[in-house]
Amino acid sequence: LVAAENLGIRVLDTRHEATAVFAADAVARLRRGFGVAVVTAGPGAAPTLLQKRGALQDIDQITLMRPLCKYVARITRVKEIIPILKEAICVAQSGTPGPVFVEMPVDVLYPYGLVIKEVGVFKDATSLAHKARNLYLMAHICRQFGGNWFAQELTPRIVTVPLPNDSDIQKATDLLLKAKKPVMIMGSQAVLPPTDLYDLVSAVKHIGIPVYLGGMSRGLLGVDCTIQMHYCRKENLKEADLIILAGTVCDFRLSYGHDLSRHAAVVAVNRSSSQLFRNEGQFWRVTLAIQADVATTLVHISRRLYYTEKQHALIAQWVNDLKKKDEAKIAENVGKMRNKYIGDRINPLRLLSLINEVLPKDALLIADGGDFVASAAYIVRPRGPLQWLDPGAFGTLGVGAGFALGARVVHPNRPVVILFGDGACGFSFMDLDTFVRHKLGVLVFIGNDACWSQIARGQLAMFNSSVAVNLLDTRYDNVAAALGAAGKLISPENGLTRVQFEELFASAALGETVVANVLIGKTDFRAGSMSV
Repeated sequence: LVAAENLGIRVLDTRHEATAVFAADAVARLRRGFGVAVVTAGPGAAPTLLQKRGALQDIDQITLMRPLCKYVARITRVKEIIPILKEAICVAQSGTPGPVFVEMPVDVLYPYGLVIKEVGVFKDATSLAHKARNLYLMAHICRQFGGNWFAQELTPRIVTVPLPNDSDIQKATDLLLKAKKPVMIMGSQAVLPPTDLYDLVSAVKHIGIPVYLGGMSRGLLGVDCTIQMHYCRKENLKEADLIILAGTVCDFRLSYGHDLSRHAAVVAVNRSSSQLFRNEGQFWRVTLAIQADVATTLVHISRRLYYTEKQHALIAQWVNDLKKKDEAKIAENVGKMRNKYIGDRINPLRLLSLINEVLPKDALLIADGGDFVASAAYIVRPRGPLQWLDPGAFGTLGVGAGFALGARVVHPNRPVVILFGDGACGFSFMDLDTFVRHKLGVLVFIGNDACWSQIARGQLAMFNSSVAVNLLDTRYDNVAAALGAAGKLISPENGLTRVQFEELFASAALGETVVANVLIGKTDFRAGSMSV
């Protein structure tokens, strides 16, 4: 880190290693490249994982990391640093992007003179034992540093991405031309490089079929795109005669494929073979499986796809039918948002609606929570591509501070907004201190219902018990103030107004970290949704 600072590389230190890793993840997503987190050994490395946490310094970190990483390596000689890092960076981005781990012992990082001093070479060795020990240590050090001063090739290795073949492109195009009620579901893989996002947007609009956006693809089509749908997905999938899974996996989010119509043709596009065929043969059957980059595949299809006037009219009518259902659902939800308060607490739907109203067009949204964030996914609309980051399929609570840190680094002049559930904020809330220390203005909204609501809903319905799901009305605004941020409590007593929220955004725009602790009530907006 000292060397990095001396080279002019900005170092942002965090309170927790997990925050550093989530920040690196966000940098990789938003820059469409790779991110780097540097952590200390043992108890520093272990928390970077999502399982098996907790360790002492002297552990076999390679064995710990190997099952969870695409590539692991231990550097034992100084001259290995460049080639191993080049390999790690290439592997991380190639194929299906994923984590890599490189262990760099301090004796290959410290200067030669310091290593000589620390290993304990005897200066005036007289005994045979001392001379033998010195000989062994010097041989070891010479091996470590040997060849270090020779110039090495620094050109990055070429990242490899699976590309679609011409036959599959034609088959997918033919299926689209035959379809009368096609639907596309896009996932995070759709926004991976190398395809330019504007080319991807043009391709999706040219294909012109109803599309649902999930994960990192949220915001891809802006706010008012006519072909983007938000509601009634399960119902529409059952009615569809062609379903395109564009980087979407048939896991629990699609009921393991049960949501798909058995009578529909299914085109699945994914870089990963395991994700491509996840649960295939159980509740769903794939008609055409394309193991390739999603965006490249869609662009190639769009270049070959030309509807007849009749086909275009059929698709337009189908889009219009689905849009009417979408608008009816939106109108229904607007009714639920009218009331500001639910008893003595804020209506969370009204809160989210107000955030959506005042959200700047270039804002980056960081979602970290369960029930509150799941509601936000329907109401708060990212204005453009790569402007929404959330916990993903694993529901990994704790991403909030790290993702926000990465977003602020990549886009220092754009507003960054964290939407925290009160349960989730406990994972990374102390890193508000990081934002304050580094003068990184972030606006934080905490939907505080004093409950693990995503769990409570199902538990109460099935077992009529609230054991271990209740939290307190913690004054997170006071905690924020103690960490140097500006804390504000929002409750029915002090109102809920547009002007109030515009002031919060204005304060964050000036570089201040602002935390709005909003005491929210409960609604039936997500009735029937539950987690375990």
